[in-house]
Amino acid sequence: MAVSRAKKTEKVQLLAKELETSTTAIIGTFAKLTVAQDFALRKVVRESGGKYRVVKNKLAAISGSGTQVESALKGLKGVSAVAFTSGDPVALAKGFAKWVGENAEFQFKLGIVDGKLLSVEEVKALATMPGKEEIFAKLLFLINAPAQRLATVLAATGRDLAVVLGQGVEKEKFSAASEAAVK
Repeated sequence: MAVSRAKKTEKVQLLAKELETSTTAIIGTFAKLTVAQDFALRKVVRESGGKYRVVKNKLAAISGSGTQVESALKGLKGVSAVAFTSGDPVALAKGFAKWVGENAEFQFKLGIVDGKLLSVEEVKALATMPGKEEIFAKLLFLINAPAQRLATVLAATGRDLAVVLGQGVEKEKFSAASEAAVK
């Protein structure tokens, strides 16, 4: 059944609106994907903060014009699906790669992050990187570590003095000195 020009225009405008804010896209192809697998893939992409669409190649190229993911959507061949996000590209790649590892029917074609095209190997490498939240946690730890060490060193002096005085009192080292001072 042929799709009317008005319906195509509507689809192009909808996809263009979604791609406007996207900074990351992962494009792939699939063969013999079941409805259950497609539903599972869409769920994985949604959980990682992205959107997933099966697209017609020409309509995808038209929709992507003027966006950051434009160069990835030009010249697509075969059956194509695109997952895109304006959020963390690593989270999308991780979720996608995990699902693809379990489902051989889907294969990566290419990806794009902030205008830079990625090969299939680079998309897989992106999936092995730590996410934004993990990087932020490590950075905060590194920023906080010197202050924690300084506080520990400063507290150690007083603690060590208290330990020495406590040991002196236990061994009654100060009693003889105080008796001599009283006489």
